[in-house]
Amino acid sequence: MTPEELNQAAEREATASTVHDHVVGVCTSTACLASHSDKLKKEFDAAVKAKGLKNVRVKAVGCCGLCASGPMVYVESKANGSSEAATRTYANVASEHVPAVVESLGAAPVAALACDTTQPFFTRQHKIVLESSGVVDPERIEDSFVVGGYQALLKALTTMTPEEVVDTITRSGLRGRGGGGFPTGLKWSTVSKAVGDRKYVICNGDEGDPGAFMDRSVMESDPHRVLEGMAIAGYAVGATEGYLYVRAEYPLAVKRLKLAIKQAERAGLLGANIGGTFFSFKVDVRLGAGAFVCGEETALIASIEGRRGSPRPRPPYPAASGLWGFPTLINNVETFANIAPIVKNGAEWYAALGSGKSQGTKVFALTGKVLNTGLIEVPMGITLREIVYDIGGGPLPGHTIKAVQTGGPSGGCIPEAYLDQPVEYETLVKLGSIMGSGGLIAMDDTSCMVDVARYFMEFCMTESCGKCVPCRVGTVEMHALLTKICEGQATMTDLEQLEELCEVVKSTSLCGLGQTAPSPVISTLRYFRDEYIAHIEHKTCPAGVCSGLKSGAVKAQEVLA
Repeated sequence: MTPEELNQAAEREATASTVHDHVVGVCTSTACLASHSDKLKKEFDAAVKAKGLKNVRVKAVGCCGLCASGPMVYVESKANGSSEAATRTYANVASEHVPAVVESLGAAPVAALACDTTQPFFTRQHKIVLESSGVVDPERIEDSFVVGGYQALLKALTTMTPEEVVDTITRSGLRGRGGGGFPTGLKWSTVSKAVGDRKYVICNGDEGDPGAFMDRSVMESDPHRVLEGMAIAGYAVGATEGYLYVRAEYPLAVKRLKLAIKQAERAGLLGANIGGTFFSFKVDVRLGAGAFVCGEETALIASIEGRRGSPRPRPPYPAASGLWGFPTLINNVETFANIAPIVKNGAEWYAALGSGKSQGTKVFALTGKVLNTGLIEVPMGITLREIVYDIGGGPLPGHTIKAVQTGGPSGGCIPEAYLDQPVEYETLVKLGSIMGSGGLIAMDDTSCMVDVARYFMEFCMTESCGKCVPCRVGTVEMHALLTKICEGQATMTDLEQLEELCEVVKSTSLCGLGQTAPSPVISTLRYFRDEYIAHIEHKTCPAGVCSGLKSGAVKAQEVLA
């Protein structure tokens, strides 16, 4: 498909959609599917058919964002004789509401279901990665064409050299959204200059942090955006093959990615001679078996090769010797989803967003003890307080926010007093946490920070591959000490030992899992040491969580549910 053919296909699809006066979009991402939105979509289809409404289209869309209020449904209606459309958004839609919503088409909205889209949850976001999520049908490539899908790929192939693409990404200031924040352009440049008979591009979709669902939602909601980013990367670095490594626990994402690959191949946008050029790029999907450590790039590579997913020492780095020993570019889902907009709009456009050395936007899975939980995308530089109190709606009634945890098991707990700090890579590190892949968990006064640290340590202990002693043994010992503290059996000597172990595991572990496993413990000791002292010296749990000391509150697992 050439650029001209792609434009024609987009125009045909846009023209075909004009025959519908009303479009009913039903969220069919995992969160809403858990509330049976698939059944809801079928019921809308049946109701529209029963009334003989030829001017109504019912379509499945991806994540609409406000997961706490799912199933989400939007209705886009044109005024009589107008090409402009007005949109109504409904929340908590159930089967019994379907007749009322269908009857309301062209009439007054169903007030009881109306979702106020003027609230900060919607207005304070800035969507780049998520701009088409909740808008396009993720299982129809034609929907992607209408919103500009694959335009950036063909622009790169027909008007830019690989070096110009790398330069554009470099000047944009995009940093890896997988957690480390490594400059994306620098990584691409390194792979492009590497010498090898073959090169590979890998998309890391092995999202495993508790409370995180950013990459899953992007893959489910807008799979073509990810594939387009991978293809552009392949052209830029000289790779002709790519792999999407996705957790097997994400069956919907896997299904839609495989379908998207087939559709793109049929359209001539993946495979041989893309866009009538000499560039070819093939993408395959590989499933992970649920090992958190496979999010580490060398472990991920081993898993794709069919070996046990455990990390190896670096160097050599994958950019020089990666998959099967060839130069390999690895970025995560969100990073690749940023590529097409940057190529389309230019490096300066993207670099103008954000603050400091953190350009662009960041997608977060906002969970925990706030009113509005869901998927959000905000400009870098926004404060944690704005996310928690404005977008998140603040704490649940009768409670106060105690801390925010970012970065998953590799991150730290930031107390409420520091929530006015901006969301920037360097700022979060100074606070004792990291950006991470985008999990953001709000905790209130019902959370015991010692119990929270123990929860994350148990996760790291269980997920350790066991290859190196500091991680394999150290996480077990730290978990045992945290359990001892929670049960009121510890002494101050145990606390000193815990702190020493944190430093040993942090400085001597082989990979990022072990090196960052102590982070939740270190941050809670830094900001909530009084709670540790209360457990040890006063045999009390200030939050009333630890059953051995005091009962009647909420466990860490429930905060993360």
